Parts: sequence; structure tokens; C-alpha cells
Amino acid sequence: MAKMTATEAAIRVMESEGVELTFGVPGAAILPLYQAMNGSKIKHVLVRHEEGGTHAAEGYTRAASGRIGVCIGTSGPAGTNMITGLYSAMADSIPILCITGQAPRAKLHKEDFQAVDIAAIAKPVTKWAITVMEAAQVPRAFRQAFHLMRSGRPGPVLIDLPIDVQKEIIEYDPESDFPLEVFKPRPHRKQIEKALDMMMAAQRPLIIAGGGIINAEASDLLVELAELTQTPVIPTLMGWGSIPDDHALNAGMMGLQTQHRYGNATFLRSDFVLGIGNRWANRQTGSLDVYTKGRKFVHVDIDPMQIGRVFCPDLGIVGDAKYALEEFVAAARARKQAGKITNRQHWIAEVQERKYTMQRRTDFDNVPIKPQRVFQEINNVFGDDTCFVTAIGLYQIASGQFQKVNKPRNYIVCGQAGPLGWEISACTGAKLADPDKEVVGVVGDYSFQFLIEELAVAAQHHVPFVMVLINNSYLGLIRQAEIAYKMDYEVQLSFNNINCPEIGDYGVDHVKAVQAMGCLATRIFDPKLMAPAFEEARRLSKEKRVPVVVEVITERVTNISMGPEIDKINEFEEILDRKPAKKTEAA
Repeated sequence: MAKMTATEAAIRVMESEGVELTFGVPGAAILPLYQAMNGSKIKHVLVRHEEGGTHAAEGYTRAASGRIGVCIGTSGPAGTNMITGLYSAMADSIPILCITGQAPRAKLHKEDFQAVDIAAIAKPVTKWAITVMEAAQVPRAFRQAFHLMRSGRPGPVLIDLPIDVQKEIIEYDPESDFPLEVFKPRPHRKQIEKALDMMMAAQRPLIIAGGGIINAEASDLLVELAELTQTPVIPTLMGWGSIPDDHALNAGMMGLQTQHRYGNATFLRSDFVLGIGNRWANRQTGSLDVYTKGRKFVHVDIDPMQIGRVFCPDLGIVGDAKYALEEFVAAARARKQAGKITNRQHWIAEVQERKYTMQRRTDFDNVPIKPQRVFQEINNVFGDDTCFVTAIGLYQIASGQFQKVNKPRNYIVCGQAGPLGWEISACTGAKLADPDKEVVGVVGDYSFQFLIEELAVAAQHHVPFVMVLINNSYLGLIRQAEIAYKMDYEVQLSFNNINCPEIGDYGVDHVKAVQAMGCLATRIFDPKLMAPAFEEARRLSKEKRVPVVVEVITERVTNISMGPEIDKINEFEEILDRKPAKKTEAA
């Protein structure tokens, strides 16, 4: 049998598991792994902060179907810096692998320099966290990691490697070692038939499409099920894109924050809900009394312990979203052939009428700019194939209310944890996962500052993307915007240095900070200049192979539509009766 170091065996396992790229920051305790990576097929991106590395790995996984992002760090604070990223991945069921170095085994109980029990710290926010104490177990630990990340509910894993374990010579034959079989539960056909019986008995059924559908690559099956059964679909924030926004059976999103008025109204009219791959998140449900009253629920989830966690459904089905939808589609096809599909034309017409007569106004010409107008221009300039990345805050909420998404994996968002600064690294990971896809980040001025140094990573590695920075904090700049607008001010689109007459609340000139990172930036005051600025940004980003930031100065306070319950949302914009530009007819 071949002899090699434990870390060389680990690299061989990762190669066979499809790892092509890693993100990380080297340090003394992890150098043996880096040395083993030399000459391998795996490329490495040097990040500026380990948390940024985890977010880049998460963006990579979310954009790269089937491939898993990997982040590497040394001992002590490198691992603790990764905890936020592990939590974000765990909360949204995203598999990433974090690898840390560790002090020698003999020193672990002696408070050695940078020796911390990172496996114990990471355990609550991972599917598995382990300090490998025997070198011969290293390749098996990595096999187990990929098996666990892909089996059942996806999620992250942390492997901690003492430095002496990494260096030890072991016997390992990569030619006789293969990936472990991935386990994903299949639902029983009788459960599927019972759920369809309940759906057919309902007058106004809905499907809630969660992020599990996108994780399972099952969006086409979802659309087919909706069309076969004539059932409208409400995607969650994590499931956005699983059915196109412009599809006739897309009923809009619902909830307390990232919602559409017509989505909430349709849900309140429903009498049956089939949830697939969703969590019943509190930002969607609000009060459970309001949410559940007057309707029956079926919940399909890959995790048995997720069913009944928030409320007890009338029927719970354990199953991977793809396997479940395959069974649902097969059963629905059989019923359609037998003429046993309930006619839903009146219900569909009602849903469509709400969707196209309860559109909110976005074409504001105000200065400072209203966020609604920002997202109108984003929708107009960037096409259906664009991958959008956003994180947490009022800009995420406005994005959920006003953006349009028509394809899966084209809206990458940290839905549950919401770490500030997530977007920059996630954009880098998403672009590296699919270099041919246009990537556009949407970020707020406060979040932008948390990991701004990660822009230098993208610039160094020639990772192009556009970042729309929505800034409502600069009081001085807002005053300048009002003056500039009256003077018919024209912004230079060449993205040269722009003088900042007054620094605002946070003391940072974002344009100059971006330029200092090796990127390009401009600042927009006038809503009429957003579209040409976005077009110029995408052109320059592609030409210069660096991120380009378009900072949009918006009004300081915006009444974003929210409320305490799904039936008590405050809508501030007038409601417009608008017919859709295009509409896919239901089958």
C-alpha cells in the first residue's frame, strides 16, 4: 500500500470528492496541509479574514451545483473566526467544509499557544466537528465529512488537525478508496397519495416552495407538479427562483418582511398548504394562530426532526425534496390521465387577479433616491441569468419586496443567520463557482464595512462582479444630492476619484475605500443616472476583471412595508393596476 503523509491523503480524498477550489489563510499549524496541496489539482484563494473565507465557501456552494466550498485556517482564532460562517451555513442547510490546524496532541491539555477545543466550540453550528487524533483516521474523516455534508439535510462540517497528525506517514491507497454512498430518504407512495387526496379535496390549495427544492435541484419538478395539479406556488426567500416570478402559478412571496401584498392576501384565502423543503420560518409565519387558522398543512422535509418543530402539520412526510416531487409528479400524472384532477381555474384566476392588480409603485423620481426605484432599475438592467447576492438589513427586505427572480440559484441570500459583511465574500465565491455567470451584489452601507477588505481578494484574483451599495447614512451627501439634482448634476461614469465634501455618520468614504482595495467605484445621486451607471459598471467589471461598486445615495428613512402579522402589513406606496409584461400560461 502507498505511503504518504496524512495531509497528502486528505488532499487525495478531497480531489476525488470534486473539490476544485479552497479559500483560506495559512498559518504555522496548518502549513503541512498547504504543503500537501502543492502540485495538486486544487486551487487556493488567499482571503483576508477566515470569516470571509467561510462566506466565500458558502457562496461557492450555493452557486455551484453539487460542488462543496472549502475554507482553511490555522489554529486558535482562525477556527473561532470561522464560527459565524459555519452558523450561517448550518442555518440555511448549506454544506461547506472548514479545516483548521491544531497544536500537537501532547499539548492540547496544557494551554499551548493557540490551542483551543475548536471542535467543541463548532459542534452546535455543524453537522459534525472533530479533532482527528489518529493520523490513520484522517482520510476516513474526510470521507465521512463529505458523506455527512451531502446526506440528509445538508450542512457544514469542521475537521481539526493537530500538526503532528498532519505530518505523520500513513499507509493509504487512493486507488481503492471511493466516495461513500449518499443517503437521502424517499417518501412512501401512500403518504404521497394521501397528501394529493387532501390537495384535491381543497378549494384553494397552495404550495410553499422552500430552499430544499433548490438544494435538491428539483425546481423543474416543482413547476411540473404545480401545472399538473393547477396549484399556485409561494416561494420562500430561500426558495426564490424555484418557480419563475413571471409564471402564471407564482403567487408571490409572503410573510412579515420579504413579501408581496398579493402573496399575503392569497395565503390568507387558502384552505390547504403543501410545504416542501421549507422551515416555516418566523419571518414568514408571524403569529402561528393567524398563519394556521382555517387551513390544513402537509409538510415534506428531508429532516425528520424538522416536521413538527414549529407547529404540528396534519400530515408529515420525511423525504428529500427531489424524491418527494418525483413521487408527487408521478402520482399527479396518473390522476390527470384518469381525469381526477380538480379544476382550479376560478382559484387561479383569483390569484392572478390579485398578483397583477396589487403591484406597488417603484417609479419614484425623488432625490434623495427611494430604494424602490433602485430595485426597479436593477430589474430593468440585469437579466434573468444574473445571480444576485444579498445578506441582511432593510436592503434585503426591500430586495425581497421589489426584485424579480426567474431562475433557481440566481438569488443567493443568507436567510437565517444574516451576518453583516457576508455579501462581498459570497459574491467572490459565487463568481468563482460559475465564472461565466454575471454576479451582482446588493449591500447596505453599514454591512459593507464589516468585511470590506475582502474586496481586495476579488481584485487580487481578478474576480469581476458589480456591487450595488445602498447608502442612507451620509447626511452631508444627501444634502449634496439635493443641490446636485437642482443643478442638473451629471455624474462622471469613468469612475475616477470623486470628491466627498462631507463624511457621514460612520466616517468612511466608500468610494475611496473601494478604490484603495484595487477596485472601481462611483456614487450616484440622481435616479435617472442609475441605469447608465449600472451598465457602465458591468462593462468596466468585465473589462478590468475587478469588482465595481455603484454607491446609490438614498433617502435616510424609508417606510418599508412590514407588520406584526401577515394580515396587518402596512403598505406605504400606492397600489397600481399593472398587467404583466409576459406571463407563462399554466398547463
